[in-house]
Amino acid sequence: MTQQIDKSPKHGGRDMTVGSIPRHLIMFSLPMLAGNAIQTAYGFVNAYWVGKKLGEGPLAAVTSSFPVLFLLMAVAMGLTMGTSILVAQFAGAKEWDRMKKTIQTSTVMLAFVGALFMFIGYAFADDIMRLMDTPRSIYPMAVSYLKIYILSMPAMFGMFLVASALRGVGDSKTPLYFQVVALVVTAVLDPILMFGWLGFPRFGLNGTAIASVSTQWAGMLALMIYLARKKNIASPDWRRLYVDWPTCWLIIKIGLPSVAQQSLVSLGMIFVITIINGFGQEATAAFGVGMRIDQLAFMPALTFGGSVAMLVGQNIGAGLTHRAKEVFGWGIMVCGGISLVFAVVAFTVPEYMVRIFMDEPQGFGIAVNYLRIMAISYIFFSVLFVANGVINGAGYTLITTIISLVGLYVARVPLAIYLSQRMGQVEGVFYAMTISNAVSMAIALACYVSGFWKKPLIRHGNVEPVEDIEPLPVMD
Repeated sequence: MTQQIDKSPKHGGRDMTVGSIPRHLIMFSLPMLAGNAIQTAYGFVNAYWVGKKLGEGPLAAVTSSFPVLFLLMAVAMGLTMGTSILVAQFAGAKEWDRMKKTIQTSTVMLAFVGALFMFIGYAFADDIMRLMDTPRSIYPMAVSYLKIYILSMPAMFGMFLVASALRGVGDSKTPLYFQVVALVVTAVLDPILMFGWLGFPRFGLNGTAIASVSTQWAGMLALMIYLARKKNIASPDWRRLYVDWPTCWLIIKIGLPSVAQQSLVSLGMIFVITIINGFGQEATAAFGVGMRIDQLAFMPALTFGGSVAMLVGQNIGAGLTHRAKEVFGWGIMVCGGISLVFAVVAFTVPEYMVRIFMDEPQGFGIAVNYLRIMAISYIFFSVLFVANGVINGAGYTLITTIISLVGLYVARVPLAIYLSQRMGQVEGVFYAMTISNAVSMAIALACYVSGFWKKPLIRHGNVEPVEDIEPLPVMD
């Protein structure tokens, strides 16, 4: 028997409550994976220009400011997590009015928070960098870079919102198209503005921040205009924006734990960076190189974790718990296999990867050690994010927040302080990171196995959960 996938104009996305689960998982993930790959490739190109052409100091300045930017972005990611989960569940339950209220309310919330964070971040950039014990040699560069980049916050929040709404209805392709164009333009503008090519002023490190801010604003506006003209169901209605307070509180209920999770994870990263800064500019630059490579290695886990959440969200909304369990199994197989390849490469030939970004002997050795120590974490992350994806998709974002906080503040930060002092080397921090990732994975697996997530957190009309039934045979 063949089941048809709903791609009607009314829906504007993909109905993932019917059809082959592995096919949905792969087809939904591929555009997100491509987008993340392009984002990572841009990060590599940017790190090449900064690290190889401008030097170790500017690279360390970018590394020092990154946790602050990620902390601000964490709020956007958390709130849009609430949006995407609600949109996915309402789409699965075919409750279109509730879905539209979610999108309209989220638009107002994100616009306000994005503007607020831009003003606060710009005003206190100097104080933040000082509190992070940023080395004096890179302090002015780090502050200047942060102040420019932070001007993109409202645009970034807007892009997160629209992308999350589109993915909630099963459309992961449209955000990809605009992301690709924005990243390509940014990659072209980076060296032009950094080195003063084609008659432009030479901005140095600030050039890459200016390029990013410009393209993020242009990309956000272009995407909003495109969706409005297409009358996409996931597009905000700009003529009648409003806040539906019951929906607002529901978004906060689902999204606030994710906001807390992302924010506290970012704060934990700031603690870690502060410890690493104490070992000097070379250690900070080496950690920056390691994080760039981590972006590539963690990409499958991040992508499939998000895809699992959307598939589980739609199927939980439709009351199809048995399909949500299948999503977990397929997610582990596909994501775990890809992450295993990255782990083997990072452990066996880290020198080739590090050499792309830096040549300085002392920093080079630290970066190589980082990759060898962190390689096994790529496996831990794949399992962690798939398990968390199931729990988040069911709406229990508070649980995944607790998992992250235990791994970070009970394991990572205390161990980073202890091991770095005990060993007298920055590598102690890297061992702490790997151990904490293993702790988080174990807790997430235990939570999934317990099965509490099968009970719907959000009621959808008369939909009742259906589980442990034999799935219908599907031909795609």
